[in-house]
Order: sequence, then structure tokens, then C-alpha cells
Amino acid sequence: MLDFHFEEEMSSMHKSARLSLYTKGMTCAKCHVRKPRRYCPGVKGDICSICCGTEREVTVDCPLDCPYLQEARKHEHSAELPRDLPNKDIRFTEEFLEERQPLVIAASRGLTAAALDTPGAVDQDLSDALDSLIRTLRTRESGVYYESRPANPAANRIYGLLQTGIEEYRKQERERLGMTHTRDSDVLAVLVFLERLELTRVNGRPRGRAFLDYLRNSLGAEQHLPRASSLIVPG
Repeated sequence: MLDFHFEEEMSSMHKSARLSLYTKGMTCAKCHVRKPRRYCPGVKGDICSICCGTEREVTVDCPLDCPYLQEARKHEHSAELPRDLPNKDIRFTEEFLEERQPLVIAASRGLTAAALDTPGAVDQDLSDALDSLIRTLRTRESGVYYESRPANPAANRIYGLLQTGIEEYRKQERERLGMTHTRDSDVLAVLVFLERLELTRVNGRPRGRAFLDYLRNSLGAEQHLPRASSLIVPG
């Protein structure tokens, strides 16, 4: 009888263990209600398709190479510039951007590299960094230099890296040409161009990196210059 009860107990324990293993992955790792449909590298677990859509770049830090994120990007559309456009008085033309294409590419690549090198950086950090650097350059043009660094640590780091990258670009230009070709006003206009590009490419999600993704994909081997016609404010 003792052996019989012992074997019955062991059998019950094995069934419970199998049941636990079976049910462990049967609910979404986010909502813990629906059945999981796909693996999410952001939460390192299986989630349902609804949570994938609603929590993507909201509560989940999605890796840029996630195939579901990249598929979602195809359905994101660029926005129109807001009416209360910042730095509206800074004007540039298509011709200017074509002439300053090396500077545009250098600034875009510098901004992208700085963001990718900053842990946890999102589009809002890029926006804050651009806004602060533009403010700094505007004070320099007024003759009263004052550095406006972002309070946000991630944005502050991007600001510093981008500023250093632009200074290095100008240094190399001076060494190559024997003179300074890029003026502060040129840098300012290019940064405002990137600021406006950011305004049209963000998706509004708290952890969104749609703008960063756009820059990363646009500045591939061919180094495409983003079209600027929709970003130019008429005179």
C-alpha cells in the first residue's frame, strides 16, 4: 500500500510539472490574457499580435531590426509641418541643400551615429538635441555666445557628439581647402532642415524611433539626400 500511494503521488507531481511547463508560454508576456503569436525581442518573450501593435514603441523598446517593427514602418506616413513651426525665419532652398550636400550628409550621419551610440535614445532625444544646438548657434550669430545644452541626459550626449562631429567636419575642410568654407549660418540652416525632417518623420510614440530609422535607412551606401521641397517655407 505504501508503494502504491508513493507511486500515485509521484505520478500526480509529474502531471503538475508537465501542466506547468505547458501553460507557461500559453499567454502573452505583456497582457497575460491572450495567446501569444510571435516572439518579441523587446520583452524577450512571446506576445500576442494586439500587444505587438499597441505596445510597440509605447511601453516596449523595440530593436530597430525587429521584422515586425520594420513591417509596421511601411504603414507609417510622413506628417505635414505644424503651423507653429520652430525657427520659421531660417530659410533655405533646394539649391542651397544641393550645394551643401556634404555638410547635410555629415550632419545627418553625425546625428544618426550619436543617437545609435546613446543607450535608450529615442526620437524625442534627437529633437531636443537639435533644438538646443540650433539655439546655441543662434546666440553665436547674435554676437552673444551662450551654450544651450539639453537637461535630458540622452539628448545632452547626442548634442555633444553631434557638435563635435560638425567641428571635426569643419576642421577637415580647413585642412583640405586651406580656408573655412562652411559658415555658422550654413550649419544653422542644415540643422533646421534636419529639425523639420524630424517633425515630418516622428510617429508620436513615447519610445518611437521612426525618425532615427529613417535616417539610418536613408544614409546607406548610396548616401541619399532626403528631398527637401516639402520642408521649405515659402518666402
